[in-house]
Amino acid sequence: MKVYSTISALQEYVSKLKLEGKSIGFVPTMGALHYGHISLVNSAITQCDITIVSIFVNPTQFNNQEDLLNYPRTLESDIELLSTIDCDIIFAPSVQEMYPEKSVSIQLDLGNLAEVMEGKFRPGHFDGVVNVVSRLFEIVKPDKAFFGLKDFQQVSVIRFMTNFLKLPIEIIACPTLREQSGIAMSSRNMRLSESEKEDSLIIFNSLCFAKKLASNQTPDEVKANVIDYFKNGKLALEYFEIVNPITLEALSSQWVPNATACIVAFCGEVRLIDNMNLKIQD
Repeated sequence: MKVYSTISALQEYVSKLKLEGKSIGFVPTMGALHYGHISLVNSAITQCDITIVSIFVNPTQFNNQEDLLNYPRTLESDIELLSTIDCDIIFAPSVQEMYPEKSVSIQLDLGNLAEVMEGKFRPGHFDGVVNVVSRLFEIVKPDKAFFGLKDFQQVSVIRFMTNFLKLPIEIIACPTLREQSGIAMSSRNMRLSESEKEDSLIIFNSLCFAKKLASNQTPDEVKANVIDYFKNGKLALEYFEIVNPITLEALSSQWVPNATACIVAFCGEVRLIDNMNLKIQD
């Protein structure tokens, strides 16, 4: 496994692989890797000749500087974990390498995709996501890129960006991996105590409750009941929405196929995100 910190060195090596006809699978991460990330890497390994994982805590997608400062940075253990599987390349650049002085940000009108849920509560977040992912795509030039569906809205934004920029990259969305308890695997879980992890189960339980209610209630009714149910827990709910999985428009009186419940809550200062496909069919 090779580890690169500069764009020039990475591109020199990758260009040789491309000339050999190798297909490139890419998994962008912010490090603090867990087995959810590893499942993405394994998907890339099975579908592509070469797998590249980037580890970069992107400052431009944090609208809360305290959150940026507290985000786990575990590069050595990340490299050690990736060395236990068939990952070929790690790209771990500095902020200066990714954003040199003359770098120019791209501006995309994401419309409703960036105005609801995460876009509403984290202004500018998706501008940062679009810029770092487009930059990474330009550097790595992958054939396929792999993202976890835990960040459901982010996947929608990246698909839109890829299509808008006409990039020849296939976006592969992979299911959320969960701990045995049901809590979604997340780098932020490292900041939780065992008791806080138990408290955080209210997120998963709320999604399961929504799925159960969805068989005989409208989206608005499910939303109201889930918000009421959430009050039984210790976390602070930021939002719970049931949305069209394609447009991300909130559903009210009518269901659509694969309607998705999205939830964000705070456990102390740790912001946790999750979602669940309610699998409502016409």
